[in-house]
Amino acid sequence: MAPESASARLHQRCQDAWLRQDYPLYFKLMEQARRRDPANPALWLDLGASYGMRYDYAAAEHCFEKAVRVGPNRLDSLVMAAIKCRAFERYEMARQYLERAVQEPGATADTHVKLAEVYERFHLLEAAGELVDKALHLDPASILACLARARLDRLSGKLGEAETRLRTFVSRTDRETWSTRIRGWYELGAVLDAQRRYDEAMEAFLQAKNLILPNATQFIAGQKLVQSNLKIAVEKLNPEMINRWKEQGRALQPPVRLALLCGHPRSGTTLLEQVMDSHPGLVSAEETTVFNRESFGCLLRGGPPGRLMLDTLEAASPATLRQARVNYTHCMSRFLGHPPDARLLIDKNPSLTPLVPAFARVFPEAKFLVALRDPRDVCLSCFMQPLPLGQVSAIFLTLEGTVQEYASVMGLWQAAAPCLEGSYLEIRYEDLVADLAGTARRALEFLGAGWDDRVLHFDEHARGKLVRSPTHAAVAKPISKGAIGRWRNYQRHLEPWLETLAPFITAFGYE
Repeated sequence: MAPESASARLHQRCQDAWLRQDYPLYFKLMEQARRRDPANPALWLDLGASYGMRYDYAAAEHCFEKAVRVGPNRLDSLVMAAIKCRAFERYEMARQYLERAVQEPGATADTHVKLAEVYERFHLLEAAGELVDKALHLDPASILACLARARLDRLSGKLGEAETRLRTFVSRTDRETWSTRIRGWYELGAVLDAQRRYDEAMEAFLQAKNLILPNATQFIAGQKLVQSNLKIAVEKLNPEMINRWKEQGRALQPPVRLALLCGHPRSGTTLLEQVMDSHPGLVSAEETTVFNRESFGCLLRGGPPGRLMLDTLEAASPATLRQARVNYTHCMSRFLGHPPDARLLIDKNPSLTPLVPAFARVFPEAKFLVALRDPRDVCLSCFMQPLPLGQVSAIFLTLEGTVQEYASVMGLWQAAAPCLEGSYLEIRYEDLVADLAGTARRALEFLGAGWDDRVLHFDEHARGKLVRSPTHAAVAKPISKGAIGRWRNYQRHLEPWLETLAPFITAFGYE
């Protein structure tokens, strides 16, 4: 057998093992491949990325360092290591590799911009600006650097300069700049919105989405299937089912001090999380894949393809539930870098709102902190948010799809809430903004935590840590009422879909 064929077969076996979630076999095969070709930096990078996806960050770093040592191009290996780190959301590691990369001979403008974007997440805006300026000096034609400079200009209030920069490239038609132009149109929309030029802003957002839509058909179809399945869950979910799970859950020991902070995306979950995380008795994990992949995935494993969520939960054996709990606590501790010890863990993750019944099944002792916000503001914010193309983000490419997704997700929450009586608390974003102390006190009492004045200075706390959410810049600032009622600026665009939102507007008290 030719060496190329043997390598291809080994590579396929690795892929198959990963897809089956047979991680021991996967790593055994990857180590075998690495031993066959120890000077191949791509193998070391892939192995490092896989360790990172499994929360073994020390092993990931070891592999990345090996790739840097054996690779023929040190700069390329450093940049690729950083990209891999970003993929498994270890921005601290990405920052270290990019800081080394920009010191290498031949470091490109794009490399400087990549580091600048990471610095933004650490709230190092001045240092980010210096890197972007260096990038523009290296390559004045770099539209990625131009985009980054425009974004920093907007954040510092230089709206005119930002708009001028963006208009130099957003109307180009070459394929090479497609993804950057999409981001540019979104950024231009944000700049025009800040200037209160709302119709022009909407046009800019639509330009971005029109560039993406041709590639989104399959994703949209997939999410519509999810919505159909959630509708079935809404019809079947009932208090008797949840109470039965709670009774069965008494045997699941030891108890875990845990709260899920959820709600529809863009409902103020990040703000509420930062407030809660400022309390020394609480620790938060922000938008991880741990529950979805390690716990719910554990319940799905071995079941028939396409089995509905509630059927999966009903079929879960005590042994499977215990394993799902062990998987969660083990992987979450590795993600955090330490066990939550005596502190209550807040898993902040709006993407888990459709999985609230699953969370209640695996962790019947958990509490649910649910962020609410005016549904019209939520839908507008989701529509305006630049997100990488995926199954959920694809549905936000139209206002109609965004409203339908809101109705699907929050319809599930409305069905789940009566089943969780006493285990949940709804917190309205508008109340948190209007009365930070009073609303925070109510949330802390619900979680069983005493008052601590540090929650009132959440913005100082946020500036000293990495925030993974797209709203990382906003939560590092003092509280503002500027986002309340924003939908009115775009009312005529939302008008066709308000009837769908009306039941939620009434139910959540936003009439």
